[in-house]
Amino acid sequence: MSKILVVGNWKMNPATISEAKILAKKIKAVAPRLQNTDAVMAPPLAFASACAPQKPVKNLYLGAQFVSVESGVGPFTGEVSVDMLKSLNIQYIILGHSEQRARGETSAMVSKKMKNALEAGITPVLCVGEMNRDQDGSYLEPLKAQIKESLEGIPKKYAKEIVIAYEPVWAIGAKEAMMPDQIYETSLFVKKVFADIFTPDAGVKATILYGGSVNFRNAADIISIGKVDGFLVGRESVNAAGFVELLKTVDSVV
Repeated sequence: MSKILVVGNWKMNPATISEAKILAKKIKAVAPRLQNTDAVMAPPLAFASACAPQKPVKNLYLGAQFVSVESGVGPFTGEVSVDMLKSLNIQYIILGHSEQRARGETSAMVSKKMKNALEAGITPVLCVGEMNRDQDGSYLEPLKAQIKESLEGIPKKYAKEIVIAYEPVWAIGAKEAMMPDQIYETSLFVKKVFADIFTPDAGVKATILYGGSVNFRNAADIISIGKVDGFLVGRESVNAAGFVELLKTVDSVV
């Protein structure tokens, strides 16, 4: 992607629809002024329609945090299909987040959801990341396996449509983000695995986001030194002032 991509994962926040509307309004106000950045807001699905722009807003897209492994319609109580999300004008889906994986979502389930999303024309944001980081690099093998298993069976024609969010689980919610030089090294590894799955060119062009304790104070260094293509932001995405400042900071990075 030519633009930096910042995806705001609101998780199960805020508590009320009125608060969600206020947060969305502030993001909608800043997005058109961005020159080098695209923003995605992914509110809880219950608030998606209320937060969605009534008309297209430049540089702003609507995302979802969940989709069913099932496609189409059927007797699947509580599930939401890709077609339902598409009817809400949702353009991005966060898949394979560590919190979902901790609740039992497997990489095999993620790969099926990925395929459903891609076939529906919705951009999947695939979350991958190690639980712990060691000094000898043994964490790289589980990370490699997670990426491969999550992309199992995805046709090569879809490679350019996939966004990968590298989120080391140990850094999510931490006081400090991962060091930018470490992010750069790991993003190169992720690109190499992606290239092995698809093609060398796909690996070079792969869109890699970083997630894990990102804020407006560390964003510029992570972009310039870590050389990622953007961020998947959790906690800071529901702090309106902080998220707006993050978008402005990222947008100013040359």
